[in-house]
Amino acid sequence: MDQLSKCEANYVPLTPLTFLKRAGSVYANRTSIIYENIRFTWRQTYERCCRLASSLRSLNILNNHVVSVLAPNVPAMYEMHFAVPMAGAVLNTINSRLDAKNVATILRHSEAKALFVDYQYVQLASEALRILMADSQQGQSSMPLVIVIDDVDSPTGVRLGELEYEQLIQMGNPRFVPIEVQDEWDPISLNYTSGTTSEPKGVVYSHRGAYLSTLALVLGWEMGNEPVYLWSLPMFHCNGWTFTWGIAARGGTNVCIRNTTAFDMYRSIATHKVTHMCCAPIVFNILLEAKLNERREISSPVQILTGGAPPPAPLLEKMEHLGFHVTHAYGLTEATGPALVCEWQAKWNHLPEEHKAKIKSRQGISVLTLADVDVKNMETMESVPHDGKTIGEIVLRGSSIMKGYLKDEVATSKAFKNGWFFTGDVGVIHPDGYLEIKDRSKDVIISGGENISSVELESVLYKHPRVLEAAVVAMPHPRWGESPCAFISLRENETGQKGDVKEADIISYCRKNLPHFMIPKKVKFLSQLPKTSTGKIQKFQLRAMAKTFQVTEKKSTQVNKEIPQYHVEGHEQFLAMSRL
Repeated sequence: MDQLSKCEANYVPLTPLTFLKRAGSVYANRTSIIYENIRFTWRQTYERCCRLASSLRSLNILNNHVVSVLAPNVPAMYEMHFAVPMAGAVLNTINSRLDAKNVATILRHSEAKALFVDYQYVQLASEALRILMADSQQGQSSMPLVIVIDDVDSPTGVRLGELEYEQLIQMGNPRFVPIEVQDEWDPISLNYTSGTTSEPKGVVYSHRGAYLSTLALVLGWEMGNEPVYLWSLPMFHCNGWTFTWGIAARGGTNVCIRNTTAFDMYRSIATHKVTHMCCAPIVFNILLEAKLNERREISSPVQILTGGAPPPAPLLEKMEHLGFHVTHAYGLTEATGPALVCEWQAKWNHLPEEHKAKIKSRQGISVLTLADVDVKNMETMESVPHDGKTIGEIVLRGSSIMKGYLKDEVATSKAFKNGWFFTGDVGVIHPDGYLEIKDRSKDVIISGGENISSVELESVLYKHPRVLEAAVVAMPHPRWGESPCAFISLRENETGQKGDVKEADIISYCRKNLPHFMIPKKVKFLSQLPKTSTGKIQKFQLRAMAKTFQVTEKKSTQVNKEIPQYHVEGHEQFLAMSRL
């Protein structure tokens, strides 16, 4: 056995680039991309990617150079997921909702050699480049080569510099031979974390990790042949949860849309017979709250993979009634997207709808290519019992976990301990082995010695018919140390009003549905809750607001009855933050 060695015939580095080469041959005439009036086949997409990779090499983009892109879900953004690594470079998709300072920070930290900018973000890119130029003059960073991506369907003529995306496609060699991946541990992409709990960090994916994660999700979601996939999830988020590569693996069709509006999503679903889409739970509200003129009939079920924030069971139930079949996943940027999927079991089909929705809201079991997942007591490092009650930190292990944080050895070593990746999320394991997140470790509210899960409290709030969005954080309490503070945005009533729902109404509702210690001591209404571009509610902003609230307790004449009084310090600061 020991004399049997690896050779080129029996050992080839794993890379998702093989999915495109196969699609270009096996699915040559199938439609690969639909964008407004534009249609490409898989043969054309493969050729276009070869052309772009060829042009990148001619521009002196070499192995492991970072190529950044600032664009919505347009064909160019999709093509770059293959073309950039085909040129031997590393793709960095930038969150298009960041401000210029953050974009400049990413360009500086990644040392990007080239920056592709969609015409829609030319102003943002210009501001970021001005910041970078000031640093460059001080010798702190170098400037990337800038290429504009004009609209392929309706060209605008907007430019930033001399180069344009379609020109590079035309200039490139369609017979370009992609740079061979020498080591599957080589980097394929660089993604920056959303920074919901800390400063954004550069997460590096390997070719091997991207390949395995892609296969795991295609299998775990039971995505069949020729799916029609709607790009409602930003491709800049974990490379579209690896479905940028996965749709090529299944010979599917990518339906690209610039904006995730109710009109565009319903229109695309109806027109192109969409079968699959991914999104954060916040998109559920966009679909549910759509006006009559924005809606289109859903003639066949649409499979939705959701993640990014635990979806409340009531929200899942409403989506099912609309015609969407929801599968819940859990993951992180560091895990190459989803690492757990709530795999459905036939025995649950007979359960009541509310019970099924509760099961679907669980994060589930590990994807096939993840080696192991566990929930551990952080003090003893022992696994928690499978009782659905005992909480611990969720830890992961497998080849789809990131290589590490770029230029940050301290953060990398902190994330990797004792052979595990520590997620920072706390959860439980049910008797059937399915995991359920209870909170981010920073979001658990400890009130008078009781651990309160903000996720559980939010789930109850979402059942209120007028609650559109809810988030619960800790606020200071003179007696209990911390107490729950609920931030809520409301649905309009029949007359288009929101002001008829008061704080007392929400607290009264909670008293009927929650243990006494879990009832929010304060409810604050906002027009909308602050979120990241991927739909995660930015609780650090809400925590900052909640810290400005002070609770004083005045005893009434009734025995053992306390009436909390609330005062807000820094009123102007609060108003400014509430507009976010």
